[in-house]
Amino acid sequence: MKHLIMQHTILLTGAAGGFGRLIANTLLDQGHTLVATMRDPAGRNNEAASALMGRGARVIDMDVTDDESVAAAIAQVAQALGSPDVVINNAGVGVHGLQEAFTADDLKRLFDINLFGVHRVNRALLPAWRARRSGLMINISSLLGRVTMPFYGPYNASKWALEALSENYRTELSAFGIDVCIVEPGGYPTSFVDNLMRPSDASRQASYGPLADAPAQTLKHFEAVLAATPAQNPQRVADAIAALISLPRGERPLRTTVDALGMGAAVNGYNDALAGLTAGLYKNFGMDHMLKTQL
Repeated sequence: MKHLIMQHTILLTGAAGGFGRLIANTLLDQGHTLVATMRDPAGRNNEAASALMGRGARVIDMDVTDDESVAAAIAQVAQALGSPDVVINNAGVGVHGLQEAFTADDLKRLFDINLFGVHRVNRALLPAWRARRSGLMINISSLLGRVTMPFYGPYNASKWALEALSENYRTELSAFGIDVCIVEPGGYPTSFVDNLMRPSDASRQASYGPLADAPAQTLKHFEAVLAATPAQNPQRVADAIAALISLPRGERPLRTTVDALGMGAAVNGYNDALAGLTAGLYKNFGMDHMLKTQL
């Protein structure tokens, strides 16, 4: 018998490229009502916007780094469709380079997208979700939000922060019937790699001597590994997100790793250990009920 998928109204950030377009098309294939947000859909992202609109998505211009842009976009969605059932905070940017060579302004720009942008979108949605006592928040993190790798330092920091933000959303919103999920992909061959932030201070990077070339060399090697590993298909990430949405409220796992290179399997043990540690601490403080979504 064919499995029936409950249709939802879903808000997706960063829908123009990378995982975003795959997630958008997967959700549209399943019959969901999709609000796809991106910057400049009438300009540089016109091709992506037109393709999604042609499939029935509602495309809205939203810059997650701008309070007014986020508020206006969420208000537009609410007026047209009501408050979405699901938000997928996918908009993000990566980095590559020696950490010291990134300036404070570089990190501010990165965190404004990867962390503060997620918080802006969630704050705009949560009053309506708490009032109706339901909703699903999916924050796209990374395996690099669990372990560090050289030459991704500021990105590691932004995703580690996102993990903490998400865990606190989980506990503080559980009494309102709201599920919070974190998806942790490994590295995949998408346009994400083409848009990596590089350090602004080139002279600081050059001062590392021979090591200054190491980031570029390691990235080239990693791209070769991806090319030789067809199982590391980015569609797996879109499928994992769709699977989370299809699960009943209260039964969705907090963390889901998506990786075929072996790193995800290793991180799963770390995640399981942290879940046990967290459960024990919360029980000791009489707060273990906050770890379960109240239905």
